[in-house]
Amino acid sequence: MCGIAGLFLRRPAKRAALLARARAMGDALAHRGPDGEGQWADEAAGLALAHRRLAIIDLSPGGAQPMLSACGRYAISYNGECYNYIALRNDLAAEGVIVSSASDTAVLLAAIAHWGLEATLPRLDAMFAFALWDRLESRLTLVRDHAGIKPLAWTVTEEGAFFASELRAFAAAGLSLSLDGAAVAAYLRLGVVPAPLTVFAGVRKLPPGGMVEIGLDGTVREGRWFDLGAIARDAAPRVRDAAEAAEAVDRAVGESVRRQLVADVPVGAFLSGGVDSSSVVAAMARAAPGTAHAFTIGFDDPRYDESGDAAAIAEALGVRHTVLRATEAEAQALAPELPRLFDEPFADSSALPTLLLSRLTRGHVTVALSGDGGDELFGGYRRHRLAAGLWRRLSALPLRRPLARLVAAVPPRAWDSLLGRLPGTPRRPGETLHKTAAVLAARDLDHAYARLVSSWDEHETIETSPAPDAPPRTLPDEPLARMRALDALTYMQDDVLAKVDRASMSVALEVRVPLLSPAMIALAFSLPPSLLVRRDGGKAPLRDALARHLPRRLFEREKTGFSAPLDAWLRGPLRGWAGDLIGSRALADSGLVDRAVVASAWDQHQSGQRDRSAALWTVLMLAGWLEARGR
Repeated sequence: MCGIAGLFLRRPAKRAALLARARAMGDALAHRGPDGEGQWADEAAGLALAHRRLAIIDLSPGGAQPMLSACGRYAISYNGECYNYIALRNDLAAEGVIVSSASDTAVLLAAIAHWGLEATLPRLDAMFAFALWDRLESRLTLVRDHAGIKPLAWTVTEEGAFFASELRAFAAAGLSLSLDGAAVAAYLRLGVVPAPLTVFAGVRKLPPGGMVEIGLDGTVREGRWFDLGAIARDAAPRVRDAAEAAEAVDRAVGESVRRQLVADVPVGAFLSGGVDSSSVVAAMARAAPGTAHAFTIGFDDPRYDESGDAAAIAEALGVRHTVLRATEAEAQALAPELPRLFDEPFADSSALPTLLLSRLTRGHVTVALSGDGGDELFGGYRRHRLAAGLWRRLSALPLRRPLARLVAAVPPRAWDSLLGRLPGTPRRPGETLHKTAAVLAARDLDHAYARLVSSWDEHETIETSPAPDAPPRTLPDEPLARMRALDALTYMQDDVLAKVDRASMSVALEVRVPLLSPAMIALAFSLPPSLLVRRDGGKAPLRDALARHLPRRLFEREKTGFSAPLDAWLRGPLRGWAGDLIGSRALADSGLVDRAVVASAWDQHQSGQRDRSAALWTVLMLAGWLEARGR
């Protein structure tokens, strides 16, 4: 696991100059790879690769990068881990290709040299982003893994092409960058800058399963080697009933976790106490009995503390368990740091506990397994119940749009007072009802989804630039599969995986996601909708599989969510900091937001009329990012 960067200039440059710029780009990513650094240049082509190393597999100098293939044709700068590299090495040996190195990168290079890049990629069980230079064809190819676990951004300027794991490396290369107003508009709605956009004009994220080829003459060819949407659309049913589904999921999780334990450094796992992380830890306990080590973050606020539930699960599984206790003050102190750690505005408040957990876990292990991806693949969000049949009933309601207007006309706080004392009422029922009203008013399921994932109400024009239309996607027609695929292609990679990558790599902790292996993705979308979301909740096959190893009472409970109590913090200990940012010169001078809309949301929140913390957090993280960049 590492940081990669590089440049491919239109005109040749001196080797020393190429290496110096590559080194500067790599130095900007030093936090991603503290164990080593390297550069390599092809002077005649005007190309240079940079690498910052976090040593995980083959800790010797033999694993250093950039690396040349044994045949000398290819050079690579690779960020990631190939979990099945031993099997690939054996396959190569069977065909007469001997790889003596213990490095997974060396095996990848040998596979590309022998089978070709496009034939090698589908063979990989891996997470990665890499740059491959073909010295024979004078071609640079950038590639990202199937699910978008590892990041890669790129741009082409008059000077040439540049790429890096994080945007901060482009400034280190001396590029002049300007803000993309449309990207900021999309960010304000979603809380993230959606791929392929970045906050900078002309700089793009490579999509999951994406490839970009750049030739010596400057021609650019984009494509995909893996299309999750097409897999979701074309998946054929594999199982007949719930028992078969549970068996298939249990077997697949076990195999994926077993493969991802490969490392020459200590490996642990995150354990929140929920179904996804518990499934991973349970499989880890089976694969590595007596050595599995789970880590949980604990908080003072009992509404957000799941450490007790996690401890009970760890005890039942017989795994070593470390609770990393964080005070509310520690979490609050991190808030001003977030805009500096994230290289573009990012407004998911769960970045706070994720960063705390990563920092504390890194004191014990170098690699951690995570349960991310389970909700998106197996239907774990409340909106998936909407797609699983509720939308069909809601859309058939007579007068549903007038009903939506009636519900929305009553302030959430009034609904809280009316319904809050009823048994079984969720926390803040008023906000839930307002979300329901937004869904009732939607013209179709895609529109309902867009409303559910937006941080601001549809009638509030917070952005001063128009947000771009979403790019066309290959998606299934079946509603639940469609929404899960949309989640995997947007929210999961733009938010969840980006959050985990930036938080963990800021402290050089590698996080692996067994539930997002290619085999797990194919299996999840082959399961019939009726077997995923049942009357007793979503992720049914994953829950049934876990019940083979744990009593249901330990993990079947209301979903808490890995987040921070922003609503109270913005009215209390973070109020001064937030007020200063909203009134900051950086935000005012940017002209990116309608300050009257922000002021109205701030007043609603401070008066207790509505919980506007999610919407306000988008502005706060933008303002903080602008201030950090200005400094």
